Amino acid sequence: MPRMTGARLLAETVYGYGISHVFFMPYIAPRALMEMEKLGIKRVQTHGEKAAAYMADAYARVKRAPSLCMAQSVGAVNLAAGLQDAWLSCSPVVAITGREQQPRQLRHAYQEVDHHAPFSAVTKYSAYVAKAEELSHHLRQAFRAATTGTPQPTHLDLEGIDGGRVVDVEADLEVIVEGQFANLPPFRPVADQESVVAALCLLESAQRPVIIAGGGVTTSDARDELIALAEKLSIPVATALNAKAMFPADHPLAVGLPGSYSRACANQILCEADLVFYIGSHTGGQLTNNYTIPPPGVRAIQLDINPAEIGRNYPVEVGLQGDARATLRQMLDSAKTAPARTDWIERVGERIGAWREDVGRHYNSEAEPIRPERLCKALSEHLPADAILVSDTGHSGIWTGAMLDLRHPEQSFIRCSGSLGWGLPAAIGAKCAGPDRPVLCFTGDGGIWYHLAELETALRCGINTVTVVNNNHSLNQEQAGVEAVYGGRTTGSDELWLFEDTDFAPIAESMGCLGVTVRKSSEIGSALEQAFAAGRPAVIDVKTDVAGIAPLAWIPDML
Repeated sequence: MPRMTGARLLAETVYGYGISHVFFMPYIAPRALMEMEKLGIKRVQTHGEKAAAYMADAYARVKRAPSLCMAQSVGAVNLAAGLQDAWLSCSPVVAITGREQQPRQLRHAYQEVDHHAPFSAVTKYSAYVAKAEELSHHLRQAFRAATTGTPQPTHLDLEGIDGGRVVDVEADLEVIVEGQFANLPPFRPVADQESVVAALCLLESAQRPVIIAGGGVTTSDARDELIALAEKLSIPVATALNAKAMFPADHPLAVGLPGSYSRACANQILCEADLVFYIGSHTGGQLTNNYTIPPPGVRAIQLDINPAEIGRNYPVEVGLQGDARATLRQMLDSAKTAPARTDWIERVGERIGAWREDVGRHYNSEAEPIRPERLCKALSEHLPADAILVSDTGHSGIWTGAMLDLRHPEQSFIRCSGSLGWGLPAAIGAKCAGPDRPVLCFTGDGGIWYHLAELETALRCGINTVTVVNNNHSLNQEQAGVEAVYGGRTTGSDELWLFEDTDFAPIAESMGCLGVTVRKSSEIGSALEQAFAAGRPAVIDVKTDVAGIAPLAWIPDML
């Protein structure tokens, strides 16, 4: 074996797995960062550990490949907190931290806390690496575990507060790169033919079936197969947020987004279905509005690469264990053309038409301040054909999920799975994964405040994202709950959800970025054109109506 430092081993391994950017908060493994520079890996130094984790999350999801984030010992738990989103979004992030030397553990060492418990909650593999000779094995395991089955984060805790006891040491070391684990999915298992036939029999005989596509369809890159199967069997398709880009918004079989961040029509349609087919979906609380959409007792088929997910929340009549794309292709080969289901398709169309008519007043409004629905319409019309749309959580997730249509097959969508403020740093990570594509972050003023400093990171590193701020100077999603407690609106209740009316455009300009303030809906298109052509990070502050509250999810007792 060649003799090299742990730093060189780490850099060559990361390079071998195709990672082009590393996201980190210093002071961590500087010798390894130097070795990465020699190999052409871009080093993105952030202003916080959580932001580094968010960037790595988005990078991995856009590239469909593992990513890397790092932090020193004192910032390790902050990095773990940032991995919550990667864990929830099934993102193959490899996290590396330093830790205080073993002889100083459990002795109140300066700035040291336990790393095991925080990382065990948000990783599927977490290992302590005591010396350079152990690094190759654990790196191999970290990349393998991150990408197989359900992709999720992994973690290596290196001896020394900056990992120096591992990376600064020279030894006889072997670089091991297993190319199969450099992309998602590393394996494409196919469901057994007997189960495929059983599933097709149910789908072909059902009168009111609906397909529910989840994030596994995105990870598997199964968009074409999903569309083909839906068309061959005449089955409407609802998509989770993580699969929003996997089915054309203008397709006659498109149902839209169900669950708690949803269109009312999608929930209504699922409650009328006599069979649902989950593809690559965890059937989690958000997608099902806490397991009420579709209602308990509905007949279900579920396809997932991870058998542990099949039947977790909805008992299944048929379970299909396999990769989404490979198994959908198998189903296409075996499926007969189903009846047109004219009555069901017409019923679905009526539900969607009624919803569009209901939201049309705000969607087409020219009022000032701008309605968020009108902002979504403008973004649907002006988003570049190959854009990556990055959405924050809360109202941002509802607006982009329910109201913003992706109209081109090359457009992509990733969203926050948990933590408000994810959007801005995530957009930076997305741009690193897709440097030749326009990247737009949709967030609110409540979201951009979290990691506003990362605009400086984007500027310094030449990562030119566009951030649209739905600025209603509030967390108006909280208004109803706060005022219910107070018994109405008071000065005291306002303090719990209203902000000062800040304009983020001049803040962006003061940092060297482009800043544009928009007060009229007619200005949105030109602002987007200017921002995408700016050649620097851009912020578009859109002044929106504080009364623009995203509607609560439709539930069956609303009939």
